[in-house]
Amino acid sequence: MSEAKWYVVHTYSGYENKVKANIEKTIENRHLEDQILEVRVPLQEVVEMKNGAAKQVQKKMFPGYVLINMVMNDDTWYVVRNTRGVTGFVGPGSKPVPLTDEEMRPLGIREETVQVDFAEGDMVVVTGGAWKDTAGVVTAINTQKQTVTINVELFGRETPVEISFAEIRKA
Repeated sequence: MSEAKWYVVHTYSGYENKVKANIEKTIENRHLEDQILEVRVPLQEVVEMKNGAAKQVQKKMFPGYVLINMVMNDDTWYVVRNTRGVTGFVGPGSKPVPLTDEEMRPLGIREETVQVDFAEGDMVVVTGGAWKDTAGVVTAINTQKQTVTINVELFGRETPVEISFAEIRKA
């Protein structure tokens, strides 16, 4: 399988969040989580003056554009291209061009390699969030999303739960 890269998708202006939600729903429905890894609408903090008062607000960095971290193949291209509100990929003709690392740096998106001290089958304890102080066995580790799936007991049944690396420590 080829490597995931960041691509830019052009959308109708004002539809960026709707397109993001539609793509994420399609990823879930078609089980493409391993091919389309992340969808982002880059935001920046801006100070606006309203009625003489300074107010901190978030504005879209690129109105009309959505960033997608994905493995480019016929299926993923089709899913994204045929999402309602998407007008096309950025690139010459119908060939999407991935962003370079230099282009990604100013956006604050960088690939971080996180070293974890646990592996599949290890017992871990959740240190934060809704599952705080819950112990479970690691069944899967997703380094791309920086999450682990653990089995916890819920209503007398083993239930898989996805937890962020930051909220886990080895038992």
